Amino acid sequence: AIRHLCAHIILSHNHPSGDSTPSDADILVTKKLQNAGKILDIEVLDHVVVCEKDFTSMKEKGLM
Repeated sequence: AIRHLCAHIILSHNHPSGDSTPSDADILVTKKLQNAGKILDIEVLDHVVVCEKDFTSMKEKGLM
């Protein structure tokens, strides 16, 4: 993102467990990345947790 001068990013990762509910660790790392993004002037628009059958948008759930 820095190298390409991005103004915004969307984060995503998978949960092989099959449960796309964001964990406490997911929420914490998202907040840390949002804070880092503020320093770098890169806005984190969303963090999507994906599993085999569905996904969860942390933004839609009000977790960021």
